[in-house]
Amino acid sequence: MIQSMTGYGKNVIQLPNKKITIELKSLNSKGLDLNARIPSQYREKEMELRNTIASSLKRGKVDFGLYVEITGEETSSSINIPVVKEYIRQLKAVSPDAGDNEVEFMKMAVRLPDALKTEREEIDEEEFHAIADALNSALKEINKFRTEEGEALNKDFLIRIDNIKNLLSEVEKLDPERLNAVRERSTKAIADLKENIDENRFEQELIYYLEKLDITEEKVRLANHLDYFMSTLKSKESNGRKLGFICQEIGREINTMGSKANYAAVQQLVVQMKDELEKIKEQILNVL
Repeated sequence: MIQSMTGYGKNVIQLPNKKITIELKSLNSKGLDLNARIPSQYREKEMELRNTIASSLKRGKVDFGLYVEITGEETSSSINIPVVKEYIRQLKAVSPDAGDNEVEFMKMAVRLPDALKTEREEIDEEEFHAIADALNSALKEINKFRTEEGEALNKDFLIRIDNIKNLLSEVEKLDPERLNAVRERSTKAIADLKENIDENRFEQELIYYLEKLDITEEKVRLANHLDYFMSTLKSKESNGRKLGFICQEIGREINTMGSKANYAAVQQLVVQMKDELEKIKEQILNVL
């Protein structure tokens, strides 16, 4: 069953002092293009998180966000009291005429460099295990989303392929009429020349000409490619690249058929086939 590369997954966990949200979004891409937004205290675990995502999603332009909201009294930042006091002392010395307005000096001092000190937090292994579990839950959600999108794509592909098959059946019905029309045009053209010709030689040349316009092989190969496309849709693994290559082969046979047809009714059917195929190609870009 095919999967789409479009998906969304989210998981929120509540720890004693913080709420952690994990969010995953994905769109189509030729390979895996992973953009991660992670707080600095979790950077040492970034590669582990990236590897988990890569092994699950495989392809797509993926945005991964890990957001932390402090909900308890815990904080990693505190006022650097000695530095602030020194700033206030210096400010008073610079502006002796400003009086003893402690509040105003305090407002200025806390805006200056190093007024706050931030202690680097060590990652708690139990907390990281909770994050890893939340990531796996978000990955299950995004893969479910991708599978549902893939089912919708699969239905559309089946309709398009069936339409091309029906158009191919119409071409097969028209083919004898097309060849007779070519024969009649050639015979009439010779007759209009009002020249005596060798009937045997003319028949040989006409057969050679009709053989060059014969589209039997193209019809057979096109039918085979359409069946191969449908069997690939049913395979266990989603393979958008393979489906894309099959589409190229389908397009090659349709184009050759159109160039050899030399008959307006058939060429009109070929145009409709191309239209259906282009709609498939547009959606194939989104298949994993």
